[in-house]
Amino acid sequence: MAAADAELGRVLLGIARSAIGERLGFDARPTDDHPALQSNAATFVTLKHSGDLRGCIGSLEPRRPLAVDVRENAMAAAFRDPRFPPLTVREFGETAIEVSMLTRDEPIRANSEEELIATLRPGMDGVIVQHGANRATFLPQVWESIPDPRAFVRALKRKAGLPESFWSPTLNVSRYAVTKWAEPQFLLSEER
Repeated sequence: MAAADAELGRVLLGIARSAIGERLGFDARPTDDHPALQSNAATFVTLKHSGDLRGCIGSLEPRRPLAVDVRENAMAAAFRDPRFPPLTVREFGETAIEVSMLTRDEPIRANSEEELIATLRPGMDGVIVQHGANRATFLPQVWESIPDPRAFVRALKRKAGLPESFWSPTLNVSRYAVTKWAEPQFLLSEER
């Protein structure tokens, strides 16, 4: 990772941790000093507690400045992910944060699920499926837990509220890549 990317990652992780910490009553001041922070970007913030997913919320389109997107997604992942109760002060020091910055998505042209599966790059592609109002995404990191492309696609369709076997010429599928930065899984126990 280039030094500029590492510095940006350090700043983004600080913004995410500070946003959550402030909400929990900690005196946290992020370093908002990087030229990329004012450019619009799409990000996801993922929280892991004791190695397990604890929240993950993000944006697929770059509609707000990078610093704002990370701050808002961090708050949403910690306190508004419908799969989990709001993060507590007790959990905060043992929760590691990961920030993923997405590239713009590009459509994948496929006439069948088999064709789609053949075009996917496991470990590299974040994938979005959409059919009507049903839409879902998996970040590239999901390949770590679902390495089989067929299972990956079917789980993604399920997440979108579609049957696993669903296929239609009007199913929109696109891919994106991410640059990600993560804190260590053990972190801040000394700050509690």
